[in-house]
Amino acid sequence: MPSAIELIVDAYVSLNNRIALDDLRIQRRKLAVDLKARTDFDCRTTIQQIEEDIIVIEAGLAQLDGAAKTNHPKSL
Repeated sequence: MPSAIELIVDAYVSLNNRIALDDLRIQRRKLAVDLKARTDFDCRTTIQQIEEDIIVIEAGLAQLDGAAKTNHPKSL
């Protein structure tokens, strides 16, 4: 069963919504930085999950990049 982030990314990819994917990646990166700065709690598991989310988001962005290249081939 796909994770929630996979379903969200798939939806944004199907809608060709690069802005939403970029915003989601930025939000996750900021969250990871904030959690890494915390010293009062052990956030390693959460940080690992966020980093996995970022990988999924970047894969979605790569799909959009691939679709853009396919839809707009360069002239020779």
